[in-house]
Amino acid sequence: MPNIKLLARQVVEGFITGMHKSPFHGFSVEFAEHRLYNKGESTRHIDWKLFAKTEKLFVKRYEEETNLRCHIIIDNSSSMHYPPREKLTLDSLNKIQFSVIATSALSEILRRQRDAIGLSIYTDKIDFFAPSKGSERHRRMLLHQLEDILKQKNIQLTNTYKVLHQIAEKIHKRSLIFLFSDMLQDDKKEEELFEALQHLKYNKHEVVFFHIFDGKLEKDFDFENSPKKFVDVETGEQISLFAENIRQNYKKSVEKYFNKLKLKCMQYKIDYVPVDINKGFDQILIAYLIRRQRFL
Repeated sequence: MPNIKLLARQVVEGFITGMHKSPFHGFSVEFAEHRLYNKGESTRHIDWKLFAKTEKLFVKRYEEETNLRCHIIIDNSSSMHYPPREKLTLDSLNKIQFSVIATSALSEILRRQRDAIGLSIYTDKIDFFAPSKGSERHRRMLLHQLEDILKQKNIQLTNTYKVLHQIAEKIHKRSLIFLFSDMLQDDKKEEELFEALQHLKYNKHEVVFFHIFDGKLEKDFDFENSPKKFVDVETGEQISLFAENIRQNYKKSVEKYFNKLKLKCMQYKIDYVPVDINKGFDQILIAYLIRRQRFL
């Protein structure tokens, strides 16, 4: 299996290169050793050589200095392992592979920014929890956990509303929280799900919900019009049909559900970011940079 750390670096380097050519070039992910000088603080750590080049005051930063705590939550239910993929390549990912690489890329940027990262992985329970820390040893441990996700083959149910309450209770210090989930839940549990999302806002956390989906298959229902058997990967239920016969009604139902999620997130002041896994990682990394500016 390809090294997810190397793939994440490839994503980050490509992003940084592209950012210099875009309206986001003002966001810095390269000044790992500096931060802007704040008026009134000591001038002893100002980098005067950098001032001569930029005419801006930057203060040298140190290894133990952390500005931000980021906690990433990943839904590892069976539906997140769709569509099936044999290999891990950046141009052909399923939802869980996309979420793992995106998390690894965020970890790389957080490392460069001297920020701390924590991680939760859940199915119908919390399978892994680590509080936010900034050490390199801690990051290596998180990468190992992410690699383990990709080796999983067995069917896992999910209980997002229950588990999010439990995770919210564990994150005590104010954090920037990223949730990766496809939110394929039992309709009867919708209100409980929204209450759980609201719980994440406790302790003044900033919460971003990355709604992960395959736009071609799960939103547009773009299957060839031949008899196909569709199987619920979590319950095992099956149905055979022609995609063309239900595509229009299916798309309406999905759009309605997406809009409901978006409106509920707005109501609870949670940033809702729909993420089509076929459209790359820039949407994730830009979201991070924008929220980081707001958070600090």
